Amino acid sequence: MSKAISVKNLWIVYKSLKAVSSKKAIFTFGKSKLETFEAVRGVSFDVEKGQVVGLIGRNGSGKSTLLRSIAGIFSADKGEIELYGNSISLLSIGVGFKANLSGRDNIFLSGLLMGFKESEIRENLDKIIEFSELGKFIDKPVKTYSSGMYSKLAFSITAVMETDIMLIDEVLSVGDEKFKKKSYAKIKELISDKSRTVIIVSHNIDTLSKLCDHIIWINDGELVMQGETKEVLEEYKKFMQ
Repeated sequence: MSKAISVKNLWIVYKSLKAVSSKKAIFTFGKSKLETFEAVRGVSFDVEKGQVVGLIGRNGSGKSTLLRSIAGIFSADKGEIELYGNSISLLSIGVGFKANLSGRDNIFLSGLLMGFKESEIRENLDKIIEFSELGKFIDKPVKTYSSGMYSKLAFSITAVMETDIMLIDEVLSVGDEKFKKKSYAKIKELISDKSRTVIIVSHNIDTLSKLCDHIIWINDGELVMQGETKEVLEEYKKFMQ
């Protein structure tokens, strides 16, 4: 099999000003020190074309940061990511939409950012709107949307505008029960195409065991284990207990 994604010695560091009192700030103006937090630390792995990979770990372990770096939203401080020319989409709540624009306008914006032509987006517009079940709200600003409505729109764009690589961050658990079932069925349909590569971030072990053929486990920004789904999930469950 050919590779779809290669991550080599990836480091991502967040920098922020150290918090000080207002009184102390007056005397240390211009001398404030940066605090650093290593969110991803020396992570390396390969994903083969057509693999469905689960990315698991405790809250704050660096999963979403890692996913967003693969999507090109975060730049690596060290190391490299190779996508071998594959098109990529990230499905994550709070990423990619402009709050003041309508759902319809955000469909076009998201599609363009995914690398599609305007004509291709227009071709699929009705399918996206229908799948989202947003009705008249499609022409309302997304800042008025509930988290469920937001996730429906985000999922619909990614599900209809199919890319070579799909990155899915915790959105399978958002929305009403009916939409959860529909989105789960759609994901199963999409990953049945053996040319499509998928990485799913989720805390739901049952979902990962059903959908994934490979699991990557990270903790505190470091790679703990990767391999066959059942084996890695069993070790992860022991760790969490």
